[in-house]
Amino acid sequence: MRYKSVCDVELSGKRVLLRVDYNVPINSLGEVVDDTRIVSSIPTIDYLLKKSAMVILCSHLGRPNGVRVKSLSLEIILPVLMDYLNNRNIMFTDDCYGDKAIDLTNSMKPKQIIVLENTRFWSGETNNGFSMAKGLADLADIFVNDAFGVAHRAHSSTVGVARFLPSVAGLLLDKELTYLERVMTKPDRPFVVILGGAKISDKVGVVEKLIDRADCVLVGGAIANTFLKSTGIEVAESLVEESAIDTAYQLLARAGDKFILPEDVVVANAMEVGADKVCKNVENGVDNGYRIVDIGSETIKLFSKHIARAKMIFWNGPMGAFEIPDFACGTNAIARSVADSDAVSIVGGGDSASAVRQSGYHNHISHISTGGGAALEMLNGNILPAVEVLDRICQTNLSN
Repeated sequence: MRYKSVCDVELSGKRVLLRVDYNVPINSLGEVVDDTRIVSSIPTIDYLLKKSAMVILCSHLGRPNGVRVKSLSLEIILPVLMDYLNNRNIMFTDDCYGDKAIDLTNSMKPKQIIVLENTRFWSGETNNGFSMAKGLADLADIFVNDAFGVAHRAHSSTVGVARFLPSVAGLLLDKELTYLERVMTKPDRPFVVILGGAKISDKVGVVEKLIDRADCVLVGGAIANTFLKSTGIEVAESLVEESAIDTAYQLLARAGDKFILPEDVVVANAMEVGADKVCKNVENGVDNGYRIVDIGSETIKLFSKHIARAKMIFWNGPMGAFEIPDFACGTNAIARSVADSDAVSIVGGGDSASAVRQSGYHNHISHISTGGGAALEMLNGNILPAVEVLDRICQTNLSN
């Protein structure tokens, strides 16, 4: 990757269109439930303000499918953003591009901030439409992409606009790419991969590549159920991806001793707090009416030994149904082991990130990704369109 970062360009007095990822969960009261992505954008915003730039923030929120949805307006995030920017005044416009937005951005002064309306209120966003991309570009002098969570999407605000403006990576995007590039090319050893979550089919390509790179792969969560069933172990009512059982068996054969499955599991008769639960050795199978909800105590000890020896750890997917407190023990214990290790630790986005934050050990992790889908795409060896366009711009400038 040869893109330039925000640190490589002159910013003073410039109007900077900053693409952030504020696609955050909102509750029924219109409140931000998890502000991690907002917090992650603050270093780049602070850097731009320090350099006396005029900051124009754009992002999507949810999937309004090209129409205005009041509950998905980016105005919702303003109070949270202001809190993290020391109550700095932030302007908001219910437009994303066009004459009204141009007039507002043209009147900006250094160190001022404007938040544009949800980019997905316009169909041109997801279509990577020429008019919208050009309209966004007309607002600014420089484009800075800091939205790793949508780097795998070729949208107007991630790819199209970069065709019309000098374009660079923000601090967060650069950090995400640096850590994941390290996993892909030069992992410190021993390199331990922790895999969890629900579906194998979503991660086959990534799992295959990680098998080749990792020294060991620790498998938990519902993914482990499918692997266990592929070896003939009875898992009863456990969540299993039936269509992926053959794939699981083939991956186990390919991985050999690298793959470490649970030795014992916690099983319960219902997915709810207070359900009857017991720890069982996997060789004995799961009784009818019960399902696997977490890894067991012996598995926690086994996994923790491997984690303690690691020099680099990549974790994607919780160890069980962590969202239910009674079944979060395994995930919390693994989070603690990762936090206590001396390894460089990288946690994939999505449920993995939520699980680590819920455990309370998130401040002891080297890097928690803000983009689960983008991270998996990159680890699978796929090109991220939003990064590719930055690379191409940089290479074009070098050849001129």
